[in-house]
Amino acid sequence: MGEVRRYIGVAERRARLALRQRLAGDARAAGPEEVAESMVALHGSDPATVFLAVGARLADPGRTVAETERALYEDRTLVRMHGMRHTVFVFPTELTPVVHSSTSLAVAAKERASLLKHMEVGGAPDAAWLKEVEESTLAALARRGQATAVELAEDEPRLRRRFLYGAGKSYEGLHTVSTRLLKVLGAEGKVVRARPLGSWTSSQYRWAVAPPHPEWDVAEAQAALLGRWLAVCGPATEADLKWWTGWRVSDVRRALAAIGARAVGLDEGTGYVVAGDEEPVVGPGESWAALLPGLDPTAMGWQQRDWYLPAELRPSLFDYSGNIGPTVWWNGRVVGGWAQRADGEVVWRLLDAKGVGREGEVAIASEVERLRGWLGGARVTPRFRSPLERELAGS
Repeated sequence: MGEVRRYIGVAERRARLALRQRLAGDARAAGPEEVAESMVALHGSDPATVFLAVGARLADPGRTVAETERALYEDRTLVRMHGMRHTVFVFPTELTPVVHSSTSLAVAAKERASLLKHMEVGGAPDAAWLKEVEESTLAALARRGQATAVELAEDEPRLRRRFLYGAGKSYEGLHTVSTRLLKVLGAEGKVVRARPLGSWTSSQYRWAVAPPHPEWDVAEAQAALLGRWLAVCGPATEADLKWWTGWRVSDVRRALAAIGARAVGLDEGTGYVVAGDEEPVVGPGESWAALLPGLDPTAMGWQQRDWYLPAELRPSLFDYSGNIGPTVWWNGRVVGGWAQRADGEVVWRLLDAKGVGREGEVAIASEVERLRGWLGGARVTPRFRSPLERELAGS
């Protein structure tokens, strides 16, 4: 990985963020595939996040919903699947084998073991029984093409079997086999989420059999995924990389060595960029503002966030589990938050007005109008709500 070649300061890191993450005006994308390609992964735990993250980065956001639905459900150029840190993301389709081999298979093994353990403790049948149900479910799904969990249970009634999950824990409750099994099959790459039951903001999905894809060597897949992410988000520290991937430190270090990553100096210590990315980056020619949704991949991109998100703003912008809510950006740093009220009005508040001035406020107001324009009559409430978002939304 070599010796530290040069120092990359906060200003340059923000310049890289503006351009590579499609946030500055001239860097905005033509379509959702271009956004996903640039970002590597879009958080998909909250369905609305995907659309809002795309809309914030399109040069013309007017067709955000139609084009993102096309990519997800018609052309399948984007796929929603489990990835890093047991989390659902949307990836470019060509990247799914890399994610599957580098990350999802390890997650899936833990999920299946956990399910079998909880089934045993909760009084459900054994692994052989679960395998029968799994095979029957996949066959039913193949016949139907797409189906909800309820529809699949009509074909395979054993999916309705309930068992006590997390006995004695704070999250104890009765779970159905279908809820847990479909999650495991998703992590294993056997099924994928298809169209939602309602609008693009709905969190209830149909399922479909996943298309086959090649298996990669784990180490090669990890190197490929880390290299893709570092090209977008570098420089990043080892701690950032471990957090984003959810891998062991040894896996991160092996992948860094495999791609020939270059060490650079950062305020928080040693960081890394991909080979050939050591040269200074000139920022966008004009100032820029952005309204990013909760769980946006830029806001959640690094574990060490002081260079773009002051610590004093975090209590207002994060929920108790560490999920970030909607944020307002000015020239590469978070300066506030926003929300949508029940009547559709988009409201925002500055939390750090330093350096924003009249120019910044005008630019932010323009982004508000831009967002309101393409949302139309849609109402969006984040799945993970921050204190500021709740206050601004009036709930």
